[in-house]
Amino acid sequence: MQRENFKSRLGFILISAGCAIGIGNVWKFPYVAGQNGGGVFVLFYLLFLVMVGAPALTMEFAVGRASRKSVLGCYQELEPMGSKWHLHGYVALLGNYVIMMFYTTVAGWMVSYFYRFLVNDFKGLDTKGVSDKFDHMLSNPWSMGFWMVLIVVVGILICSMGLQNGVEKISKPMMIGLLGLIAILAVNSVMLEGGIEGVKFYLVPNWKKVHEVGLLNVIIAAMNQAFFTLSVGMGGMEIFGSYMDRERSLFGESLQIAWLDTFVALMSGLIIFPACFAYGINPGAGPELIFITLPNVFVQMPGGRFWGALFFLFMTFAAFSTIIGVFENIIASCMDKWEISRKKSSLINGIIILIGSVPAVLGYNVWKGFQPRGAGSTILDLEDFLVSNLILPGGAIVFLLFCMTKWGWGFENYLAETNTGMGLKMPRILRGYLTYVMPCIIFAIIILGLI
Repeated sequence: MQRENFKSRLGFILISAGCAIGIGNVWKFPYVAGQNGGGVFVLFYLLFLVMVGAPALTMEFAVGRASRKSVLGCYQELEPMGSKWHLHGYVALLGNYVIMMFYTTVAGWMVSYFYRFLVNDFKGLDTKGVSDKFDHMLSNPWSMGFWMVLIVVVGILICSMGLQNGVEKISKPMMIGLLGLIAILAVNSVMLEGGIEGVKFYLVPNWKKVHEVGLLNVIIAAMNQAFFTLSVGMGGMEIFGSYMDRERSLFGESLQIAWLDTFVALMSGLIIFPACFAYGINPGAGPELIFITLPNVFVQMPGGRFWGALFFLFMTFAAFSTIIGVFENIIASCMDKWEISRKKSSLINGIIILIGSVPAVLGYNVWKGFQPRGAGSTILDLEDFLVSNLILPGGAIVFLLFCMTKWGWGFENYLAETNTGMGLKMPRILRGYLTYVMPCIIFAIIILGLI
C-alpha cells in the first residue's frame, strides 16, 4: 500500500499544530498564566517550550519520517532485532482511543453552545439562568449523546476520504479560520472599556504574585504547560511525520508548530481576561470559565449573540482539529497493522469510538454516582487523568529513550533524520542534555502529575 504524503508544507504545519491546539490548552493556559505571575510565567513557558516541547516533538517526527509507518509499525521498522520497543505502540494506540472517549463529549459541548448562541438561546438570562443551561445540558444524556455522535460521524467521514482529499482539505481552511477568528475576538476584547486591565493582569510580570505562589511553583507550572501543550507521547505527531517529505529539517518545523500553538494559547487569554475585567466578572478555570463565566460576559455585551457564536465556533474548530488528528492516527495505525482499506478502518474505528464515548456522556447523569477519583469526579475525569498524567508523559519517555540510547534507534540515526533538509538544525552539542537532563525533567512531570 503506497504511503500518502501531505500536498503542501503549509498543510503539514497547520494540521500538526491543529492536533496540538486543544480546548484544554485554550482555557487552561490563560488561567494558569494569570495565577502564576503573568509575564513571568509566559517567559518560563517559552523557555521550556524550546528546551522540552520542541525536542520531544522532533523525536516523534523523526521516528515517523524514518519508518514511514504509524505508531504500531514504526518501532518494528527501526528497533534492533529482538527488542521490545514496539510494545509501546499498543499503549500509544490505546491512549488515542481513551482520549477520544472523552474529547468527543467535550467537543460536543462546544458545538452545542455554538448552536445555542446562533439561535439566541441565552437571550434575557441572568447569571443563574446561564449556569442552569450548563447544568441542564450535563443532566440530559440524549442531548449530549446527539452532539457527541455528530462530532464522531463527521470526523470519521472526513478521515475516510484520505489524507489529502479529507484531512488536509478540511483542516487547512479550518485552521486558517481558527487563526482569523481568534484575532478578531482578541481585538474586540482588548478594545472593550476596562479591557486593558485584563491585559495587564494577564501579561505584565507580577513579581508580587510570583512571591505569593513561589518561584519554584511558577517554574513547575510553566514546565508542565510547555510539555503537555504539544501532545507528544501517543504517536499523534509521529503519524504526521510518516507523511512528510525530506525537504525540511525537523527541528525548524517543530519550532514552527510550537510557536503556532503558543500563539493560539496567548491570544486566548487576550479574549478571556479583557472581557471578564471589562464586565467585572472574575475568571475561573476549566469548564466553568468556558460554559458559565464567558456566556455571562456575552449576555451582557452589545452584540453578545454574535460574539458568543464566534467564540464557540473558534472553540469548535480548536476541538475538531485535534479530533481529526487523533482519528487519523487511529485509522492509519489499523490500516498499517492489519492491511485493511481506509474506509474499512474508518467504519470499524468509528463504531469503536462511538461505543467507547458513551461512558463519558453517562458519567454526568445516569452514572453520576460512580465517582472514580473521589467526591465530585466523573468518568471523564478518570479518562483525562490516565492520558494526561500517565500515557502522554510515559510515552514521551519511551520515544526519548528510543531515540537517544544504543538499545533503541540511537542518537546518530535520530540526529541524521532530524537534520535532513533545509532549515534549523538540532546541534550535536545537545546530546548530553537530551540523553540525561531531559528524561529527568519528564520524570519530574510524571511524579508531580501523580502527586
